[in-house]
Amino acid sequence: MIIQIYDDSRKEEVHDLVLGVLLEHGFEYDRLKDADLNDISGYYFSSGGTFFVGIEDGRVVGTAGVRKLEGSLCEIRRIYLKKEFRGKGNGKKLFMATLGFAEKNCSGVMLKTDPTLTKAIDMYLKHGFSLKKKESGYLYFEKKL
Repeated sequence: MIIQIYDDSRKEEVHDLVLGVLLEHGFEYDRLKDADLNDISGYYFSSGGTFFVGIEDGRVVGTAGVRKLEGSLCEIRRIYLKKEFRGKGNGKKLFMATLGFAEKNCSGVMLKTDPTLTKAIDMYLKHGFSLKKKESGYLYFEKKL
């Protein structure tokens, strides 16, 4: 898998991949929570963030984004992989791309995840994130850069 910067020609692929992974984990499309998928460039790039796609054989197999927040904080979002690409280090590659961007452009980074995603949580903890709070069924992590 190679990692590239997103462009709008990949919008439908990204949308389908993210919604497919959400459904696989028992989550349904939420018009408000998933609104970023309608304008990825506007949501991520216009605030100074970025969005990566993982490409294999010319198709999108993974995603990861960084959204800039107020001040110099940012949020890592949308780390998703097609099922057949998991367990091979691809999720870590996407995560490291977002963390590298955050380290160069932000003073602190946060993310939230579902408590059932234990492999992802272990990776976040190994890379210096600490649990900030548990709220509304999510775990919130942060790291000062």
